[in-house]
Amino acid sequence: MLRELYVAALGMLPQQTRLELAAHNLANLSTAGYKRELLFQSALISVEQNLRNVPGDAESADPPVRSYTDFSPGPLQQTGNPLDLALEGPGFFVVQDALGQRFLTRRGSFRLTADGALQTPDGKELVGTSGVLRIPLQLLQAQPLPGEARQAALPLLEVTPEGELRIQGVVVGQLLIVGVQLSQLRRIDGVQFAPLPGAVLTPLSAEEYRVRQGFLEGSNVNPVEELVQLIELQRRFELGHRVIRSNDATLERSIELSRFV
Repeated sequence: MLRELYVAALGMLPQQTRLELAAHNLANLSTAGYKRELLFQSALISVEQNLRNVPGDAESADPPVRSYTDFSPGPLQQTGNPLDLALEGPGFFVVQDALGQRFLTRRGSFRLTADGALQTPDGKELVGTSGVLRIPLQLLQAQPLPGEARQAALPLLEVTPEGELRIQGVVVGQLLIVGVQLSQLRRIDGVQFAPLPGAVLTPLSAEEYRVRQGFLEGSNVNPVEELVQLIELQRRFELGHRVIRSNDATLERSIELSRFV
């Protein structure tokens, strides 16, 4: 009887995790550059092994499951913002935080800071082939530009398909677009990924990718697929719950009958 309870419990745990991941993916449906997270169940384990290793309990660590990231590209969305960049083909943009740690991302949404850096919404700076990029603001206009005036001059900034940054024909920087084995990346938030120790970042040649200025790569979450999966997973979870309730009622009845023996 207890064995059936553990079988049902171990079947429900991965379904619960899948439900959480599907809900999280749907919540990021409109997040630019987001890569959906999926669950992989690598093998089956027997209830006997579970009872020997974890007596009297079914832990979430028992089922051999782990999540993985789907790195397939999302659709390109035109924004018209000259600081929105999207990649066609393989590769990642490289951004760097205040501590010098680098991250990879496909979300090319940037803003121009007062010192000419191209910055992500969370404050990381875009990296070029020669280090952190700095736009010479004097080329945008003769006088330093604060706030809105600086943003209004941005149409002068051109990003070529090869990743060159130009202002009035003058090259002011080159984007660093890198490739990496996906297994060497650690997921941070579905938009940014940190290279694992020993990961090899390979700069890509201009023939391997295309930069689209005024576009953003959208989330690769398919809302219809995720909703169908949510419904299916909820039904499976409810089925396991019914099995547990049925066996619990049978066990309770057996205990009551044993009192008269």
